Amino acid sequence: MAKPVALITGGARGIGLETARRLAADHRIALLDLDARSLELAAALCGTDTITAVCDITDQAQVDAAVAKVVAEAGGIDVVFSNAGIGGGGSLRLLDPDVLAAIINVNLIGNWRLIHSCLPYLIERRGYVIANASASALMPAIGFGAYASSKAALEHLMNVLRGEVAHLGVEVGVSYFWFVGTDMVEGAEREMGRLGGLRSEMPGPLRGIVSVEKVGQLLATGIRARARRVVAPRWVTPIFFLRGMISGLVERGTAEIAAELDDATAERVAETSSFSAAFRTTQAGHKAAAESIGQPLGD
Repeated sequence: MAKPVALITGGARGIGLETARRLAADHRIALLDLDARSLELAAALCGTDTITAVCDITDQAQVDAAVAKVVAEAGGIDVVFSNAGIGGGGSLRLLDPDVLAAIINVNLIGNWRLIHSCLPYLIERRGYVIANASASALMPAIGFGAYASSKAALEHLMNVLRGEVAHLGVEVGVSYFWFVGTDMVEGAEREMGRLGGLRSEMPGPLRGIVSVEKVGQLLATGIRARARRVVAPRWVTPIFFLRGMISGLVERGTAEIAAELDDATAERVAETSSFSAAFRTTQAGHKAAAESIGQPLGD
């Protein structure tokens, strides 16, 4: 029997690679990353049948080409771990607003480009997608406002997606980690001076680092179980529950309308386009937003 296919972004190092290595025993791995050389080295650790594709998740054409390559070589996709992301820190009021724009373009929009491109194949195989958010999505992470905001938005996007695709057999998870011993954390501490050293000044457990090996194992276990959430360290869990007690009630209340939502959206797309369907042509704000990214907005 063929192994299920697991596509992992940011797969050349860190959390992505550690997760891939642990899944490789019972999954065929597809690694996407920006770094072609590191992808080759990573693939050697994940089995001779590992698929690789160089991919910038902010570029839709590259995303679609990478996903198409995986499907062509493996026949489909069963699991997506949307893990690629960038960090960034500093006092929000002193940073250029484009810092937020750049981080959101990768951590939120880029992840969604990848997930959206994979969804038809996940639906076909009644698969599973998990996005790597952050424990910073659960609390005001001073000094990491742009990063935390992007991760909070990604988490919320996935929670909405869960309700919209459950009737199609696709399950959705989110991972929540605090500081992990990867280059995102360790590189910042080496290269960003006092700003990079803020972690060591945090109180109590907030300054701790979870090993990338532990995180990779937790994710591999969670993916095999199609977990709704994967969390580390342990102190993050009560924060999640205190904030999110109502989410289950909301999901149960919206499950019945998901199929109707699909039909209504498809009708709107047929009348306009997959972009214009989301907006109103009579609203100046909608027109300006469309123009800002070079998209036509019309009936």
